Amino acid sequence: MRKKLLAAGLAAVLLAGALAGCSSRNSDSGSGAEDTVIQKGDTVGVILPTKTSENVANFETYWNEALAEAGFKADIHYAANSNPVPDQQSALQGMITKGIKVIAIAAQDSAQMGAQLKQAKDAGVTIIAWDRLLLNTQDVDYYVSFNNFVVGEQQAQSLLEGLKSKKQEGPWNIELFAGGATDNNATVFFNGAMSVLQPLIDSGELVVLSGQTSFQQVNTEGWLAQKAQQRMANLITSTYESGTELDGVLSPNDTLARAIITALQQGGLSGQIVTGQDGDVASVPLILDGTQYSTVYKDNRQEAIEAVKVISALAAGEDPVAVTDDPDNSDNGVKVVPAVLVTSTLVTAKNAAEAFKDNPSLSKAVAEATE
Repeated sequence: MRKKLLAAGLAAVLLAGALAGCSSRNSDSGSGAEDTVIQKGDTVGVILPTKTSENVANFETYWNEALAEAGFKADIHYAANSNPVPDQQSALQGMITKGIKVIAIAAQDSAQMGAQLKQAKDAGVTIIAWDRLLLNTQDVDYYVSFNNFVVGEQQAQSLLEGLKSKKQEGPWNIELFAGGATDNNATVFFNGAMSVLQPLIDSGELVVLSGQTSFQQVNTEGWLAQKAQQRMANLITSTYESGTELDGVLSPNDTLARAIITALQQGGLSGQIVTGQDGDVASVPLILDGTQYSTVYKDNRQEAIEAVKVISALAAGEDPVAVTDDPDNSDNGVKVVPAVLVTSTLVTAKNAAEAFKDNPSLSKAVAEATE
């Protein structure tokens, strides 16, 4: 069962206890190499996925700001849209060649970096899996992300709240969407959501008329909006075109939520409870007018800051303290990676102004939508 996360605000959730020293971490990875010491002023490598959402497109800004504030330089690389996995693999090899000592990776495909990670560890590089866990490898030192199992729970809880606000008692007809299968986060989000929804599906309070309830059936290739929009359109044609009521849709993020809403509107449907995630500026007016019911706001600025705190501790010759017992979030199939987990906030029209008040872009979007 999921371990209880101890959190305060947006600070990383930390449990007492120090990690093993740098050289012992490499011994754990099996590389036998000694970690190279990073110092203030050094360059930190950051490898990011393709810019498939507004949120991901902002990652570079957050990292640049956090690294500059802490006294480091940045070498940031986004994956190419045309061939993202080989591009990230090549970027990692290039950073190893440059002698970069700490590299943070948000993998396009969480299980396809193994050979390059081994090369990095053999070169004494400290590897931070950032935002997305690196799977099936010993060659990762830290994981910095959100408690993504809780994110999924928050999405499911908001779906239920919205359904009850629409119709006090069930059964409610819903459809399920998940993110890209190569992103481990997508599975964790879905597992968290289904921990809330599955008992209600089993009892008949929630009905998935399409019968599509497994991750394999509902994942969205590459987190691509057009894929979600097409699948929703197909579901309307196959299941809801005759007038059968659809009450709600579990959407894993705001980009896909907007695509799903577009398909619903084009199919002549309206009033569905649709969830989301990320706190996209483009979704703020939709949340405030009720078109999209909710989002889960993950302040990725803080996620970058927490990763840089880990790097700063290494530069100071200290061992960052990290959560080590949350397999729901950081079990990569080989080991439970020491993790720093940031908290998220469930946002609806009721609390959007308060939730977004410290984010200039989002607070501006709230103000513009409520003028």
